[in-house]
Amino acid sequence: MEPFKNIVPFLKESGIAKALTEKHKIYESQVRMFWKSVRYEDSEKTIYTAVQKKDENGQDIDVEVKFTVADVRRVLDLKDSDDDPTIIPERLSKGLWFRMGYTGHVNDKYLKSRFYRPYKFMVHCVVHALSHRKGAYDETSDYIMNIIICLVLNRPYNISKVV
Repeated sequence: MEPFKNIVPFLKESGIAKALTEKHKIYESQVRMFWKSVRYEDSEKTIYTAVQKKDENGQDIDVEVKFTVADVRRVLDLKDSDDDPTIIPERLSKGLWFRMGYTGHVNDKYLKSRFYRPYKFMVHCVVHALSHRKGAYDETSDYIMNIIICLVLNRPYNISKVV
């Protein structure tokens, strides 16, 4: 645990601690139903979807649910705001990746295995908690790397908008 002694407290104190540590059971059928029924209203900046629940007779019924970026921010207890950026300058991000020990090509796919061990652990936690992936957890996307960059540099970032 020696290589991670500073990373674990850092993640616990970060603005995404609840998103990293809360455990919820999400079933594949729920994910499928979400993507089958989801729609986004740009004028309201709201996502609508249907979920199934049991009525008083024990029958499955569809109920429409709506949520906004503010709801995501509130539920995950994210410490961001709508004014925070969602794009990080490329020069800043490449410099930080090298300081984090990244050994891969910076214009290619970002691979978790190419970081120093403590940062590899941090990337692993963020990818599993905030990524939309079903597999291939070694690869990270631009928005996940931007979240990590802002965490490491203690910079504001609109996580709620990209999650």
